[in-house]
Amino acid sequence: MKKRVVGMVGVLGVCAAAAAAMTGPVMSQLESVEPGATVVFVTSQQLYYDSIVLGDLPPEGPFQVLVSGSDGLETEFGPGDTGYLGGRWALDMGGGQTKYFSCPLIGRGHANP
Repeated sequence: MKKRVVGMVGVLGVCAAAAAAMTGPVMSQLESVEPGATVVFVTSQQLYYDSIVLGDLPPEGPFQVLVSGSDGLETEFGPGDTGYLGGRWALDMGGGQTKYFSCPLIGRGHANP
């Protein structure tokens, strides 16, 4: 049990660091939730999913686009949809910078954020 608790503390630390590295409109979306945790709206399903930022990824391989929209952070595809990449996101940070990170969608989608 101790190993699991230590592991969760480590994951939360990574999540907090990843969330702290985000700036601009994305950071404003994350301010109202716990460090590292956020909610993502999936437009194809019209559902919100809980999520947790696990950390940065190198800009290699496939990524799904995540944007700051009217419903907060949003994307076109979620769990069960063709096109969902398991939480591998590319996010335009402005100023020509793109952030690549892991942030899987957790559990079932819900109608409200």
